[in-house]
Amino acid sequence: MALPSSGGSWLASLEDEACRVLPPEVYGYYRQGARDGTTAAEAVAAWERYRLVPRVLTDTRAVDLTTSFLGTRSAVPFGVAPTTLQRAADPGGEVAMARACAAHGVPMVLSSNATATFAEIDATGATWWLQAYLPQDRELARPMLESAVEHGAGAIVLTVDTPVVGTKYDDGAIWSATPPSWLRVNLGPAADAPKARDLGPADFTWLHEVTGLPVVAKGVLSPGGAAAVVVAGAAAVWVSNHGGRQLDRAAATADCLAPVVDRVDGAVPVYVDGGVRSGITALTALALGADAFFLGRLPLYALAVAGTDGVGRLFSTLTDELTEALVLAGCPGPEAARGVARAAPDGAP
Repeated sequence: MALPSSGGSWLASLEDEACRVLPPEVYGYYRQGARDGTTAAEAVAAWERYRLVPRVLTDTRAVDLTTSFLGTRSAVPFGVAPTTLQRAADPGGEVAMARACAAHGVPMVLSSNATATFAEIDATGATWWLQAYLPQDRELARPMLESAVEHGAGAIVLTVDTPVVGTKYDDGAIWSATPPSWLRVNLGPAADAPKARDLGPADFTWLHEVTGLPVVAKGVLSPGGAAAVVVAGAAAVWVSNHGGRQLDRAAATADCLAPVVDRVDGAVPVYVDGGVRSGITALTALALGADAFFLGRLPLYALAVAGTDGVGRLFSTLTDELTEALVLAGCPGPEAARGVARAAPDGAP
């Protein structure tokens, strides 16, 4: 097992390094949250409210991080969450990101408003899913969905927390600086359509019928919401507050994860994103019951700092950190980590 020497400090410095190399309007767009940015600002610290209780007398000579994402094997229990404007971080954009994912066995979720075509992503050999918003007229999304299937998408990730786009107070500069050719390259007739504000169980059925793919519900924070999407046919529940970019003052995913896991009770996998910045945090997410976790801003920062190589270094460093954390917690793999986290006592740092 190769353990990191200074990898943790590099992960911690990624955002500052990205801030130095990115144009201010791009860094601001990546970092911003909705309105006052309260939820976005709380994401990292929320995980720090939990403490780990290691197991002892366990054999951790061989730590296996292998994870199944809806039946597809991954070398690690994490993936890349959907983010747009990746070409603003690196000229290769999503293609550069996908190449790193393919090289390291990391699944990638592609934003429906990506700056690369489905065919370009397919050509990298990466395992990828499509994140989708449904328009009010569902049929307008059919060409995009069918194209995604044609080019190898493995699942549809339905974002359920965005009936409208949350207000950002400083959002104009990025769009005036963005070439139109970067936008809406896969959306087809859904490009200018208003988002659906009446999502319901029938949408999971319709998406599965159109694509033949499993449908993941992304943007769930409550146990009741988790139960509802499972009944509707979701193949997995993704605990997310959209990186704090939708409803400001929404609860931190770190605090929502365990109650959702308890309510789902193993019926489908539970994923989480938001504020994972280290192997210790990754272990905490697994310990609170996540089957896997997704990274949003961190891969963007790594892409900005060093392109495909930077994302690859992120994956390797996080893998090493998580492996060390699992060994120290007495866990030979991600599933064994469940239950080793506890809420910190009142007054703890």
